Amino acid sequence: MSTTPRDPHHPVAHLRPPRNWINDPNGLVFHDGQYHVCYQYNPYGATHANMHWGHFRSPDLLTWEPLPIALSPTPDGVDADGCFSGNAVSDGDRLLAFYSAHREDRSFQHQPVTYSVSHDGGNSFRPRGELLIPELPEGCTMYRDPYVWQDGDGWRMLVGAALADGRAAALLYDSPDLENWTYRGPFAARRPEPVGGTEELTGDGWECPQYLPAADGPGALIFSTWTEPTGPMRVTALIGEEHDGHFEAGPAVPADHGPDCYAPALLRAPDDRWLLWGWSWEARDEAWAVADGWAGVLTLPREIHVHDDGTLRQQPATELLALRGERTIHAEGATHGPQPVDLGSVGRAFDLTACLEPTGNAGLRLLTTPDGLEYLDIRVDTDAGELVVDRDHASLDSRARGGSYRMPCPSGQPVDLRVVVDHSIVEIFLITTGQVLTLRCYPTGQGPWRLEARSAPGTRLGFAVDAWELHPLVIKEPSTGTAEPAPTSP
Repeated sequence: MSTTPRDPHHPVAHLRPPRNWINDPNGLVFHDGQYHVCYQYNPYGATHANMHWGHFRSPDLLTWEPLPIALSPTPDGVDADGCFSGNAVSDGDRLLAFYSAHREDRSFQHQPVTYSVSHDGGNSFRPRGELLIPELPEGCTMYRDPYVWQDGDGWRMLVGAALADGRAAALLYDSPDLENWTYRGPFAARRPEPVGGTEELTGDGWECPQYLPAADGPGALIFSTWTEPTGPMRVTALIGEEHDGHFEAGPAVPADHGPDCYAPALLRAPDDRWLLWGWSWEARDEAWAVADGWAGVLTLPREIHVHDDGTLRQQPATELLALRGERTIHAEGATHGPQPVDLGSVGRAFDLTACLEPTGNAGLRLLTTPDGLEYLDIRVDTDAGELVVDRDHASLDSRARGGSYRMPCPSGQPVDLRVVVDHSIVEIFLITTGQVLTLRCYPTGQGPWRLEARSAPGTRLGFAVDAWELHPLVIKEPSTGTAEPAPTSP
């Protein structure tokens, strides 16, 4: 019996269904002893259309069970043309999924809020059937993506927005019972401004606002920037404190320094950790993704918090250490001159830690073809005080995107990295500062991948590098119903 060769770019340790299109993580909630992760999903193909909510649950972030599709558009209903993004809350035995109801006969920028409710642990949801908040506030030109959370005995909601006066905003509501909501005005609103010293701006509108409160000290408002005419841009955060229903914060900062992370969503774990998943979109021609039958992947779950120094910090969820298999690289030493040092071989999915001590521009190179013509560079630019990730040579296939991306990196001290590579997704955590950079790349090489330490002429690089095989997530067979509808035309 012949079998189809595995897609070399399909991740194994990142959450996504076996096929079709996914985008924003939705409905992240811990309910009845399980982590629930939903996501925007097209069950009929690998393009952005027919928006449903796909659904996984897990007791431990390692073993995942696909559940039946959580949300589906209701023909002629308030969400007839798509159940767009939102979040979920646990309320006793109820699981409520709040989302943006999309209809083509409304403005694309007007996606009012409704919800569906589950009484059986997320196996089935019943739509409310009517809009929860049917009207936009006055002066609102874009409206979508509710984020609901419990606050004392009541509930609060943020909705992403753009305002007629040129500000992007997160709008605040409150409710005593999840059913009756009162508009309180903008929680935060800003005209476009630079993000963290980059050329990126905070955008014309904000999508998928998420609030990371803090019991003591500053919290964070995380949102995805949307700009006309390009649409989705980057993930941004404001660090500050709430006062009387308004979030007072300093300058905007990147929440992810890479080009391929968007629409992250928060989940409060039962041990009071905050976890975050993002959507990593494809960085290749759409026709290629369609031909392969899948597009989009969720990032690793990340522990996220605001540090005492007021910076936003992220790291892979502690549970993911259990995915480490055989250690394939254990290397310590230094480069001397321009000759690279071969550190050993790694597979297409690996978890790496590195402590780098450069005297000048130096770093690591992942070579994915035997001739060394295809490679991903991760290097420290000591002159600029930045970590640079360069994928201009990361694929010999011209349909893959290139580009070089940077995040601040303190000079004059060791650089501690955690790098997770899973086939076509790369997540680079600068442990020194808690920053992260996410990108996609599509190596063509069929042979073993190799890792090198490299430094510029006249530069020395001290290094200590360890790499482990990355085991796949365990995806169980569905135990209830079917994980997705039959593949018929929508």
